[in-house]
Amino acid sequence: MEKKLRFLGLDVHAETIAAAVAEPDGEVRSLGVIPNRAESVRKLVKRLGAAEPLRACYEAGPTGYVLYWQLTELGVDCAVVAPTLVPTKAGDRVKTDRRDAVKLARCHRAGDLTPVWVPDEDTEALRDLVRAREAAKQDQLRARRDCAGDSRVCRRTSKRWPGRHSFACTSATPDWPPPARTSARWLSPWGANCSALSGPSVSGRKAPPPGRWQHERQKAKAFLIRKNNNPRTE
Repeated sequence: MEKKLRFLGLDVHAETIAAAVAEPDGEVRSLGVIPNRAESVRKLVKRLGAAEPLRACYEAGPTGYVLYWQLTELGVDCAVVAPTLVPTKAGDRVKTDRRDAVKLARCHRAGDLTPVWVPDEDTEALRDLVRAREAAKQDQLRARRDCAGDSRVCRRTSKRWPGRHSFACTSATPDWPPPARTSARWLSPWGANCSALSGPSVSGRKAPPPGRWQHERQKAKAFLIRKNNNPRTE
């Protein structure tokens, strides 16, 4: 005897998952909200009975494909659908997690959803590498903007960095002591050497007596905290 299919719609977020099921007899009911944890997903599938007749779906988004692999391991046929191609009724402006899960279950049963390609493990690892490189380049760009020739320290001291267009965050240092100490502190979040703040010398010059620059270091630290909380946009 052919098993009747049940369609499971999931509205996935970082911490929660709203679930709804479309029954074979036409009823579509909400199953509530569960934590986005592997154990909670396993309990939900167990509560719905056999996994073979289940057809689950959820929208592609920032949570990735972790839930897809969890459901696949449990024996559930899962589809990740394109969120921009989900049918929407004109004038339907009320949007909640439960309503979205019910809509996904109903549309999945009607065959109105468009699945996307789910990358394998190697492809996903390559994507993570590209994302990490992009984030690192953005951090480097912010560091260059903070330490380039139009920085606040340079404007206050009427100095300029050598080779502005070929600036290297990890090697360029000015040749006057106080800004050199400040620039080393600016570069520290991006892995630069911060020994200029506490080392014996700056640019080959003898360090000042202990405590001489303590007040300046405190001011620089407070400035950096404000700068990190309110970064400039150029």
